[in-house]
Amino acid sequence: MKITIVTVGKLKEKYLKQGIAEYVKRLGPYAKVDVVEVPDEKAPENLSEAQMVEVKQKEGERILSKISQDTYVITLEIEGKQLTSEKLAKKIDELATYGKSKVAFVIGGSLGLSDEVLERSDFGLSFSNMTFPHQLMRMMLVEQVYRAFKIIRNEPYHK
Repeated sequence: MKITIVTVGKLKEKYLKQGIAEYVKRLGPYAKVDVVEVPDEKAPENLSEAQMVEVKQKEGERILSKISQDTYVITLEIEGKQLTSEKLAKKIDELATYGKSKVAFVIGGSLGLSDEVLERSDFGLSFSNMTFPHQLMRMMLVEQVYRAFKIIRNEPYHK
């Protein structure tokens, strides 16, 4: 399985980079994982609704340019469906079983995802009703994908 994590913005925090690299390494025996960063759109604090839409659209175009037509897209959204780790594992296992060998997880920028990205999405996933920094979401996501493969293979989880 080929998993791509498409995310808006550069990751600057060294500790998060190290944590993500560790989980990507651990995922090596199970899947090829790529983390693809697209530039975030510079935006002042007090944006009008129209300006927010424009920022999300520009970031959305960058996101969509990294996703091929034959890829199953899972967007991370507050309004998405919440799954247990076991149900996420089952979802990933079912995708592999039914020939969806390319999966992209999409993490938007600080304003969220554009309508175009949401329309391209095959599944909206929510980690919580809470809001998390998108930099931290990268590590949480890659950890849960690793955990999912351990569950699929009935292997012990190494903390």
